[in-house]
Amino acid sequence: MSVLKSIGRKYATLNARPWSKSPTGIVLLNMGGPSTIPEVHDFLRRLFSDKDLIPLPFQSLLAPLIARRRTPQIEQQYTDIGGGSPILKYTKYQGTKMAELLDELSPDTAPHKAYVGFRYAQPLVEEVMKEMKEDGVKRAVAFTQYPQYSCSTTGSSLNEVYRRGVKGEAGDVKWSVIDRWGTHEGFIEALAQNIEAALAKFPPTTPRSQITLLFSAHSLPMSVVNRGDPYILEVSSTVAAVMARLGHKNPYRLVWQSQVGPSAWMGMQTSDAIKGLARLGKKDVVVVPVAFTSDHIETLYELDLEYGKEAHELGMTMIRSESLNESPVFIRALADLASKHLKAVTASEKEGEAEYTSVQLGLRCPGCTNETCGKQKEWFAKGGQPEAS
Repeated sequence: MSVLKSIGRKYATLNARPWSKSPTGIVLLNMGGPSTIPEVHDFLRRLFSDKDLIPLPFQSLLAPLIARRRTPQIEQQYTDIGGGSPILKYTKYQGTKMAELLDELSPDTAPHKAYVGFRYAQPLVEEVMKEMKEDGVKRAVAFTQYPQYSCSTTGSSLNEVYRRGVKGEAGDVKWSVIDRWGTHEGFIEALAQNIEAALAKFPPTTPRSQITLLFSAHSLPMSVVNRGDPYILEVSSTVAAVMARLGHKNPYRLVWQSQVGPSAWMGMQTSDAIKGLARLGKKDVVVVPVAFTSDHIETLYELDLEYGKEAHELGMTMIRSESLNESPVFIRALADLASKHLKAVTASEKEGEAEYTSVQLGLRCPGCTNETCGKQKEWFAKGGQPEAS
């Protein structure tokens, strides 16, 4: 952390206003979470209203009803983890430190300013657009904080940036996209180090090869999976890379959490896997949040409190590997991703064949019927300029 602090002091003036030139905006996109209890209802209403995330029949009618019905329960869950989600705190920290490193790694595009753009909680993308316009941003990177791509997560956030950006809400900004990075070596290293730290918490008498690693990721409705969404494959690729880094010394499984509603979702569910392992006599487990970049309700409540209680009652020793939160290894990975992206975009522009998005982003799911998704991909591929008025 001392290295990050020294870099922060060295480059503090580069990230403070006023700048000598407009900053390059690095927009960190995520679903977000309510920072306070009073924000819970609006968060749920926005979440259940998003057809990209949770497709529902009669969505405009059902979403407000579901949000209202679930608010008391979810408010209690946020109360139980301290009164709100810490995702904004950690995303701001990660973004600030990333921007400081990025000024050093990519001086040609400095200064850089990190913006947090949440889909369902404050600060919303629409607010970020206004701030960018006030700052005079002319170049921005839509940088998903979902390591593995899904149309329901990264796709939904990019759709929102497109809807706002095409109307010029951020001003005359040229956009590019970092849309997935689930096998980046820095991300894999950060996950692996946290797993190794969790394994070290077991007594020396516990054979390390007998400790099961349960990689837990947010599940998806099978309706999304079956239209060709790449998320399942990409999470699996992350797990494979982590296990290779760890030397395949532990048995492991990839499981799925956070199912909502009665429709079919990807399984098996994390809770069912814990019960199954207990039944099989596998009582020593490390749970790894593999698709999250910081703590929030899915880790602090669902994994720690809900599943932790289940494991304890089953006589298991279950330790969760820490989330990435303030990991300097992870923050450097973010800076490396952004630096290489900016350099690649600049080089492609100089060659007269500008590439603002990855090849993979340009491919719609074979079963996609969302016209906004298609328009969004075309818009970003051209640099995301506002429509002429």
